[in-house]
Amino acid sequence: MIIHIDKNLEQKRVEELAVKHEAVYYKSAEKYVLITSSKMKSIPDELKSVAAEHFFLDSDIQLASRSYLKETRKIKIGNHYIGGDQKNTIIIAGPCAIESEKQIRESAALLKELDIIALRAGAYKPRTSPYTFQGLGKAGLELLDKIGDEYNLQIVTEVRDASQVDDVILHADIIQIGAKSMYDHGILRKCAKVRKPVILKRGFGASLQEFVQCAEFMLSGGNEQVILCERGIRTFETKTRFTLDLCGVAYLKEYTNLPIIVDPSHAIGWSYGVADLARAGMAMGVDGLLIEVHPDPKIAKSDASQQLNHDQFRALFKTLKPIAEAVGKHIV
Repeated sequence: MIIHIDKNLEQKRVEELAVKHEAVYYKSAEKYVLITSSKMKSIPDELKSVAAEHFFLDSDIQLASRSYLKETRKIKIGNHYIGGDQKNTIIIAGPCAIESEKQIRESAALLKELDIIALRAGAYKPRTSPYTFQGLGKAGLELLDKIGDEYNLQIVTEVRDASQVDDVILHADIIQIGAKSMYDHGILRKCAKVRKPVILKRGFGASLQEFVQCAEFMLSGGNEQVILCERGIRTFETKTRFTLDLCGVAYLKEYTNLPIIVDPSHAIGWSYGVADLARAGMAMGVDGLLIEVHPDPKIAKSDASQQLNHDQFRALFKTLKPIAEAVGKHIV
């Protein structure tokens, strides 16, 4: 259950009510929002006396549910918005990892050429093997920050674990929580306290319910700028890296109020299929695409097989525009 309480009520009283009724709460600009388990199907008199309005939900997908907020949440990225009544689809592109200043400058220059506003690259890499490139760490993060300022780009980078979440929050414009960190409550709770957009990637073994409930940790902590990212799930198929769940995307569009982006690169794991999957995502009218692009994928230090080169990305980008127009979207 979600209860809206007048913001002028003494905070100590809201805290007492939250403790007594095993609820969490946060304060927005207009009100306190108190959330109990969805198992509560009647409002106690004590809460009824302070409630401006209340909502009963079917599951613990509550703040993210369209039964609570019908319109997709509006999130500002740079000078643009996604969600709300906006018809924008953001393209976020760049290499899997920042490897050098030359590489990331070439990547930034490509995005400026195409009027794309968001650059992605990892400084901390949660690799499957301990014997592979683990990222440049804080030095890479600071270089991303510098390049973002120079080229006026929004920087999207991943937090690997709670030990460097503060550094990522400081330097990134948009924080990415990777699939392997979806359940990391240290990261989720830190990101709940910031007022920056957060891209939450679906764990490759997570159900849609589990995925969105992880987003609820951030929403219930007061960060209303949460974006869901479908990046492929593990199925019985062995010919592709993962399986892009566009059925799941359709569900999320219908039943949640969070913007949704699609990552075709991690889903298939091979560059040959990225363009087609990106076009499929665009045709669904998603709020964003996250695409890995490298100046020379052959020498990439991570995920070389799935990254597009710059000419391949230019060709893909050209085909995305008419699809966006056909479904009433505008690329930013």
